[in-house]
Amino acid sequence: MNSIRRFSFILKASVFATGLSGIVAEYVLSTLATYLLGNAVFQWTITMSLMLFAMGLGSRISKNFRWHLLDLFIAVEFLLSILCASASVLAYGLAAHTENIGLVIYALAMAIGLLIGFEIPLVTRINQDYEELRTNIANVMEKDYYGALVGGLLFAFVALPYLGLTYTPIALGAINFAVASIFLWSFRHLLYRSRIAIGAFFAVTAFLIGLMLAAKPIILYGEQSRYKDKIVYEEQTVYQKLIITQWRNHYWLYINGQEQFSTYDEERYHEPLVHPAMQLATSHQRILVLGGGDGLAVRELLKYKDTGTITLVDLDPAMPRLARTHPVLLAANGNSMADPRVNVVHEDAGTYLRNSSELFDVIIIDLPDPDSVDLMHLYSLDFYQMLRHHLSADGVVVTQAGSPYFATLAFLCIDRTMRAAGLATLAYHNQVPTMGEWGWILAMRAGTHGTTGMRERLQHVRIEGIPTRYLTGEALQAMFTFGKGVFDHPKAGDVEVNTRHKPVLYRYYKEARWDVY
Repeated sequence: MNSIRRFSFILKASVFATGLSGIVAEYVLSTLATYLLGNAVFQWTITMSLMLFAMGLGSRISKNFRWHLLDLFIAVEFLLSILCASASVLAYGLAAHTENIGLVIYALAMAIGLLIGFEIPLVTRINQDYEELRTNIANVMEKDYYGALVGGLLFAFVALPYLGLTYTPIALGAINFAVASIFLWSFRHLLYRSRIAIGAFFAVTAFLIGLMLAAKPIILYGEQSRYKDKIVYEEQTVYQKLIITQWRNHYWLYINGQEQFSTYDEERYHEPLVHPAMQLATSHQRILVLGGGDGLAVRELLKYKDTGTITLVDLDPAMPRLARTHPVLLAANGNSMADPRVNVVHEDAGTYLRNSSELFDVIIIDLPDPDSVDLMHLYSLDFYQMLRHHLSADGVVVTQAGSPYFATLAFLCIDRTMRAAGLATLAYHNQVPTMGEWGWILAMRAGTHGTTGMRERLQHVRIEGIPTRYLTGEALQAMFTFGKGVFDHPKAGDVEVNTRHKPVLYRYYKEARWDVY
């Protein structure tokens, strides 16, 4: 009787472990798809949907197997061990040789889902000799769901930030391998083909050891193939993948594969981002920076002698930490993040505005491009309405708004959404060699201020007293002039306001002509 209880207990403990590894496998593949292909919402939806569909297929297929169920269960766990452990290596390794990496990831999701769907009915049928039906099904499903909860927590707070996408899959493979090994060595006498199972054990052991040694070089090779220049720093955080590359004496920062800045010409982006707003504002005592964790916008703000407190809101703690400690960023931002006037808050920009009651004289928005649905709330009507309520009477807000040339409709949508929120706007642009034609939008409270008044005030601006590297008074004036045909898009007159419930900006951004650059 004790051996029966022991077998049933180990079986249910194994279901907990496989439930944990199964959900983490889904998260790993979804994260891989997001990083390699972009568009988080789409990739998570497709990857997890395919995986769940495959689980259904696996469950259906399992009914055709009647005998030697324990042998089958061990075989499935060994196969899951191999597939889960090698997911990242396969994805990164093949990404260097194919443009259709999405098909590879989706195929992996299907294969892993098929095996996960296969194993649950197997466990239920193996356990039917030890518990009655209602208890058996309840216990098996309960342990599987509990394992999924623990797996989700481990992925978010431990696996991704500390093991990254290199070793998290190997840890998953080790869990499935451990489950198979326990059953193999504890209940070998119950197996029909014990010699084959033992041979598989040693083969998978060798595979996992070899994979552990080879994983990092393979993934670095695949990572490097995505960038033209040498990678000198990489970090997977809870929120994003940070990469720094080097070409000669210049460096590029990428977040999730998208360029954020290059030391070659970043002043052509950050100086136009900051100085028109600072010149237009009548007070610099309370400044808010949303995004900008690299410290480069803060560097420009600190060039004004009357700059008061700067509150920088960045969701990911890793970016400001990197700005304070990494030699490349320290050299670029002039150690601006160490200034006692800078207060860093790690929070979503929308959540911060919603919970804060403070008014600001200048608000600098240096957020990522609106290239995924999960960023739409930071470019929505209610977000800009909240911004308006946080502006002082003569307060100025400026946002990066993408490219008026490559993404004309997206640029116009941001401008129209800000105006719908009760802001008077003034668009401007500049050529950034490594990024192309880029644009920003200045705004103040409508009613008190108007676009014409903002333009007239900026015509008298002289910034010769500010130690800029690129910007001059004449260059600043030229930025507010757009040439013929820039906004002559056939759909320009039909651009809608971007809202949370109807995120049209995402569609406009995806329709952009980025392939021209």
